[in-house]
Amino acid sequence: MSNQRTYQTQAIIIKKTKLGEADRILTLYSPTMGKIQGFAKAVRKPKSKLGGHLEMLTYSQVTLVRGKNIDTIIGSQTLDAFLMVKNDLDLLSCALYMTEMISQFTPAETEDIHLFELLLHSIEQLPLVADRNLLLRYFELRLLGQVGYRPELGKCVLCSNKLETSINSFSPSAGGVLCRSCHRLGKHYGNAISWDGLEVMRFIQGGDWESISITPIDATILDEIERMLRSYMRHLLEREIKSIVWLDSIKRDHGKPTQLKAYTAGIQVQYVNQAYITPALNS
Repeated sequence: MSNQRTYQTQAIIIKKTKLGEADRILTLYSPTMGKIQGFAKAVRKPKSKLGGHLEMLTYSQVTLVRGKNIDTIIGSQTLDAFLMVKNDLDLLSCALYMTEMISQFTPAETEDIHLFELLLHSIEQLPLVADRNLLLRYFELRLLGQVGYRPELGKCVLCSNKLETSINSFSPSAGGVLCRSCHRLGKHYGNAISWDGLEVMRFIQGGDWESISITPIDATILDEIERMLRSYMRHLLEREIKSIVWLDSIKRDHGKPTQLKAYTAGIQVQYVNQAYITPALNS
């Protein structure tokens, strides 16, 4: 980080917290600085010139002044507002899930250009992809690998023996797949994973998005992989990812025009006939 008092960085706003009557504390994810916080004074006032450039899920060029405890945001210019994502409840739930993952798995002020590019690329892809669940699994596996929690899928994580082409076990506590012999030892709990599920999980973990995105993958296999990764992330974080509740409710109620209320990470969403209000984005 530069020692200059005033500095600029590109960043995606991944979290915001109300402070007082009109201020906010923003969490930004930057390609050069990682996860940082900034104080946005009077940004909630209707006449604020910065407000529209510092909304949740906005990619902006941000100017900050260093402070003793927290830096203050004094300027911002939108680079991409991701309006297609914000105007679709399904896409919005996926994007907020991605930002929570970034927030939960990254330490403060640790530069990771690859993780920033993963987040930016994944949000950009959301309106374009045919299978959002596949994109989410790709995002999860790439993030886990980048932050040092890449699950071992090529061989037994305990004995390193080759896995049989049958049902094996995915063990969150061991950090990968167990062969049948190691699973029977009972040292680590595990969830049964089919050979097809394991092969697809390997493909997503090691492949590039261009190839993965055009490969037809059965929905039941993706559901199986989702269960494995959720159990693994729950073990790593020692808690649930809050936005999963909302993500699942959107899936469950997909296509229903009736009112949907979802609560996640302190966010209430009201959805009535394609119109929604999200304090996370608009308050």
